[in-house]
Amino acid sequence: MACNQCSDSIFKQKIGRCKRCMLQLTILSLLTWPIWWYYFAATPKVVESIALLFFAISFSGLLILHLLVWLYRRINANE
Repeated sequence: MACNQCSDSIFKQKIGRCKRCMLQLTILSLLTWPIWWYYFAATPKVVESIALLFFAISFSGLLILHLLVWLYRRINANE
């Protein structure tokens, strides 16, 4: 990754700081959910549908985690 925080090896120092990571997760989430909904919502038990759904949930979950930690750090920085 390009920023200094992402070159650290500790997970706690990476999460919620790298805007590039958050942008990538946002783009991936915005791509995978509509693709899953359009192509695989009718057949949720197909292997391809489950795999894409797993990736969409993973991207969105990691993005939410990034945003929650970012918000927590922002609130605590002001105090």
